[in-house]
Amino acid sequence: MSRRPTGKEAADKRTLHKFGYAQQLLRDMGGFSNFAISFSIISILTGAVTLYGVGLTAGGPVVMGIGWPLVTFFVLFVAAAMAELASAIPTSGALYHWAALLGGPSWGWLTAWLNLIGLVAAIAGIDYGCAQFMAPLLGLPDTPAGYLIVFGVLLLSHAVLNHIGIRVVAWLNDFSAVYHMAGVAIVVVALACFAPKHPLSFVFTQTFSTVADKPFWFVFLTGLLQAQWTYTGFDASAHTIEETRNARVTAPWGIYLSVAVSGLFGYVMLVFVTLAVKDLNATAAAMNPFIYIFEQALGKTFGHVVLWVVTLAMWFCGLSCLTSTSRMIFAFSRDQGMPWSRRWAKVSRRYRTPAAAVWLAAGLSFALPCVIFGIVELRPKQLDFSKLYPAVTGISTIGLYLSYGLPLLLKMRAMRQGVWSHRANGPWHLGTWSVPVNLIAIGWIGFITVLFVLPPNDLTGWIFAALLGALVVFYFVAVQGRFRGPVPQANSAAELLKLEAEFEK
Repeated sequence: MSRRPTGKEAADKRTLHKFGYAQQLLRDMGGFSNFAISFSIISILTGAVTLYGVGLTAGGPVVMGIGWPLVTFFVLFVAAAMAELASAIPTSGALYHWAALLGGPSWGWLTAWLNLIGLVAAIAGIDYGCAQFMAPLLGLPDTPAGYLIVFGVLLLSHAVLNHIGIRVVAWLNDFSAVYHMAGVAIVVVALACFAPKHPLSFVFTQTFSTVADKPFWFVFLTGLLQAQWTYTGFDASAHTIEETRNARVTAPWGIYLSVAVSGLFGYVMLVFVTLAVKDLNATAAAMNPFIYIFEQALGKTFGHVVLWVVTLAMWFCGLSCLTSTSRMIFAFSRDQGMPWSRRWAKVSRRYRTPAAAVWLAAGLSFALPCVIFGIVELRPKQLDFSKLYPAVTGISTIGLYLSYGLPLLLKMRAMRQGVWSHRANGPWHLGTWSVPVNLIAIGWIGFITVLFVLPPNDLTGWIFAALLGALVVFYFVAVQGRFRGPVPQANSAAELLKLEAEFEK
């Protein structure tokens, strides 16, 4: 016998019905769980750690001391603008639905695919980065091939757990949020108590670069990829909005607070890690600069204990990202937006999860590094494996932020045309600040999109251009005139209730 829904849960269901969708997914996530999934995907113990060497070699300590808060400042504008739309349109389609309702089916389709590319690359980047840490800690071959094996095992574990059910994953996400905060505390306390330290001015004044043929200001900007990729995936609070209680308030706060809290904890951690650097040249030349810092500062034994803490945080991050990606695939397929959509839109009756979408997300994530491996092997003189990880993270960053920016751009157009007004917003809104916040967010997204495809990130640019080209061809051959955008599952509340009853038996 199912429990009777509360007033807020009934209101959530009525809101979803207005958009033409049945409550098929289990709405069992509270406000903290919704915040936790985005906070876990941002994972300051993943992005800021695995790309630490990128930041260090492209600017040095000032990338941590000045670059991190600079990126945080602008990403908060992006998060606020997205949170406002999540409150107004609380569906699992999230970005795709926002773009389709504001600009039409074609814009929605493009946004969905950009978001999917970004999310798949994010999973690949997170789990491959985790494999880079885990392989040497387990005594496995510290090689790209060894990483790939561990990477596959990590993806398999995430897919199995996401298949089993949202309750298990939601509990793990809650634990992950607390674990990340505790993990940062362990890192900071260990370094503060046992590691030699530079004066605080070191992170604000010390520059360093291994790039000799570019001016420092440009190299510094490319180093911002470390922070910018860390701040990806906070759209997860919107993707899981149909599984969240009091969704129009708690999910927007989940989006915004996940960035704000990550910014604070991440900054404290990076400052203490950077103050513990003994030799900039030796650290930058290390296979993994972050591991090198801990081994030099704390010794191999204690350093490995702390690194296990970091590695487990990466595992949690990958788990949450796969959850978000599967919900995006489910929602897009529910509206016939993907090839073989009926398969990916199926919901497991036993677990109330989009099981097929879960396994598709895992499969695509495994395929991406394999494709890049192939490109590197075909052009061994021009490319090397050191460019693999920055390329994956660059694709993720650009794909996700373009998918964030398109709905915001379309919202500005709709406001100018009088189609969208402040009255259309949900209970979480920016009021008269909406226009300037959106403009700053759009400007920042445009800036980083150009920045992160320029050399030395040209591999990212070529791969992303190829993906966009394939999308354009696919659209004109198989999609144009056929895709209708968000499609209601039924024409009446009674039909939606009947569809819901099928899953509650």
